[in-house]
Formats: sequence, structure tokens, C-alpha cells
Amino acid sequence: MKKLFFIVCFGIISLISNAQEELTWHTDMNVATELSVTEKKPVLLFFTGSDWCGWCTKLQNEVFKKEEFIKWAKENVILVELDFPKRKQLDDATKTQNYGIQKALKVSGYPTIWFVNPEFKEDGSINLKALGSTGYVAGGPSKWIEVADGIVK
Repeated sequence: MKKLFFIVCFGIISLISNAQEELTWHTDMNVATELSVTEKKPVLLFFTGSDWCGWCTKLQNEVFKKEEFIKWAKENVILVELDFPKRKQLDDATKTQNYGIQKALKVSGYPTIWFVNPEFKEDGSINLKALGSTGYVAGGPSKWIEVADGIVK
């Protein structure tokens, strides 16, 4: 069984396993948008309730923490976690950002995954071009990636 460690620093959550695999989950949409534009990759927005949503944890354990997903994500998307915890406190800027994106995409349940192509507007705000959404998909990373590829490719 792999041991996992979480490191939170400057709006970035890194998932590191003892196999030296690493995924970067951004929490700042401005940072993710810059990367998306630079790398020409869509953004995967993961709407989660990290400290209460069982299906979110199930999705993470069955898909997001698997080597197949890690490889796919590094090649295809910029990852953003938009958290809506019940016990854990988020800073005001993160709360405002997360609720704004949730409202714009009309997210009402968790886990929800939206794929978007973000762009900076002249006034500095971010426009999100929605590509499609999904949630938990049974069958592990292969089945989930099949659905995701149908949206982003």
C-alpha cells in the first residue's frame, strides 16, 4: 500500500506518493488559468467537500490517486480543486473564488468535475468556456478517463 502525503503551499496542493508520483492540484484559478493558456491545456475543476463528501473521497481513491490517471492528467489538463468543506476553514479569497465559479457553472452536487478553457479578459477577469462535466464514474481510472477524453478531445 502506498503512503500519501499532502503539502499545501501558496495555493497549491501537491499529492505525493512514496513512488515519487506527483500531481499538482491548484487552488488559485489565476495561477491555473496562466498555466492553461501557456500550456494550451483545458482546466479540470474538481468541486469537492473534502471533509464530508464520501463520493468525493471515493473518486479520489479509485481514480485520482491511480497511476493511470496521474499520467493522463499530467499530459492533458491543469488540475484545480474547488473545496467546500464543512469543518475546515478556507481563507476569504478562496471561498469567494470557489463560490463564484460554483455559481457560474451551476454546480449543485459533489463531486462534480467541469472541464473548461479559461482565458483572461482585458479587464483582468477570467472567462471560462465550458467544455462539459462529469462526476464519479464507476470502473476505475480507465472508465473515468474514457468519459473525460470524450469531453476534452
